[in-house]
Amino acid sequence: MTVFRHEMRQGRASLLIWTAAIGLLMVVCIFLFPEMKEQMAGVSKIFASMGAFTAAFGMDRIDFGSLKGFYAIECGNVLGLGGALFAAMCGAASLAKEETEHTAEFLLTHPVSRLRVSLEKLAAVLMQILLLNGVIFVLSLVSVALIGETVPCKELTLLHLAYLLLQVELAAICFGISSFALRGSLGWGLGVATVMYFLNLIANISDSASFLRYITPFGYAEGSQIMSKAALDGGLMGLGILYALAGAAVACWNYCRKDIRA
Repeated sequence: MTVFRHEMRQGRASLLIWTAAIGLLMVVCIFLFPEMKEQMAGVSKIFASMGAFTAAFGMDRIDFGSLKGFYAIECGNVLGLGGALFAAMCGAASLAKEETEHTAEFLLTHPVSRLRVSLEKLAAVLMQILLLNGVIFVLSLVSVALIGETVPCKELTLLHLAYLLLQVELAAICFGISSFALRGSLGWGLGVATVMYFLNLIANISDSASFLRYITPFGYAEGSQIMSKAALDGGLMGLGILYALAGAAVACWNYCRKDIRA
């Protein structure tokens, strides 16, 4: 597991920074809720009359004045977009950096197969995503308890599970694409995550674009939907798992056969 340990050491600073940034924003949002709670009834009415904007963020399906509604919209967007960007960045850079940083010649002269290299790199990416989500989940539960609110354990667990799968799917897809990329992997990786986020907004706004939910992982990580129904969309999550497996398989296949530039 030498490659795995090396990848974890290399990604340690990035993991700490992203975990601290997302975790801090989540905690701040949660601690703001008691101060805003009394004003939320009026805010909910305003949001409910904003048409496409309301539909885009799912505020027509949940009470923004409740903890669950507030958490789904505010904290959900922080974790959803922030976690997606981190996962895409990790997946996109993992394989491509060996060529962009000219370290492939050193790595591949060691007695380790390319398949093992790719699998250990993928394992390191997934471990970083798990660590980030684990810390943020604990911080969220503790913060909700500290503000004196009843912790909706089931809904929070389902929501964080959906975002975990979302990040794994994006990381695997970007991991697969990175096996073909030679440069600029970080930029297009962040671009993939951003495009997926906006595809879901479009799907929420227009019924004719609802098919986009079968493409973007944000379709099954809709905070308002999960919080209101206390359930996950098994069909869309199943597609997400298939996309993740396909991305990982493509990455391993191409990395094992490609002509890598030292």
